[in-house]
Amino acid sequence: MKSNRNSSRGRQEGKKSSPLSRKSKPLARKSTKKTFTKIKETPKSNESSGIRLNKYIANSGVCSRREADTYIEHGSVEVNGKLVTEMGYKVQPDDVVRFDGTSISPEQKRYILLNKPKNYITTMDDDRGRKTVMELVANASKERIYPVGRLDRNTTGLLLFTNDGDLAKKLTHPKHNVRKLYHASLDRKLDLKDLEKLRGEVIIEGRKVFIDAVSYVDGQPKTEVGIEIHSGRNRIVRKIFEHVGYKVNKLDRVIFAELTKKNLPRGRWRELTNLELANLQKMQ
Repeated sequence: MKSNRNSSRGRQEGKKSSPLSRKSKPLARKSTKKTFTKIKETPKSNESSGIRLNKYIANSGVCSRREADTYIEHGSVEVNGKLVTEMGYKVQPDDVVRFDGTSISPEQKRYILLNKPKNYITTMDDDRGRKTVMELVANASKERIYPVGRLDRNTTGLLLFTNDGDLAKKLTHPKHNVRKLYHASLDRKLDLKDLEKLRGEVIIEGRKVFIDAVSYVDGQPKTEVGIEIHSGRNRIVRKIFEHVGYKVNKLDRVIFAELTKKNLPRGRWRELTNLELANLQKMQ
């Protein structure tokens, strides 16, 4: 009898301590739910704020975004006094970022339109001492701006400068079909049959080039031709006319991405208007 009571008591005590008892189940569910909610909310907050570190550095005018990745990897960047080598790190508004020990911050975006004269090359500097377009916009901005695309030394006309890498990439990528209209002065009158050859596609150096429009300039001799393309290949307009046997004596870009030279004398620059900038940013 004694052993039966003891075994009964033991079974009851075992029930009380069982993890599957009714009292323990709600606790287990409550604990799991609380932990799950905490894990879910934390990353959402981090992902929705801040700017990627490489973009922050590029926007500060130090270097390109690709170059910034290399500097981050090699330990040149600190955030709030701590070395950061994580590519996807996001900088928050109140963070202090140092590059090689110097505090940096994103630059204000600048957009400068130049009416380029002849005999200037489109480059940041030249080891042969030739004149560069950067000399013409030296006082346009305290931020480090650079040309979007290029015009060769003897080509005049519209050239955009900015420190907005995203917009520059959009304006130079072929898929965006940025409009470029040129006024070409040829060494002789363009025959109508040769004009017709330039409508549509032509093959230049083994590659297709699509000519959006080509025509004589109204009220001018037939040596003066307007040609619209979206290709950004080097010296492509000159090569197009050479393809049908003509030499370009003068070449002037009169429209670039719907920007015009109106009221902008040769060799002078101006800032884009808010409307012009908004139209560029809306481009698909």
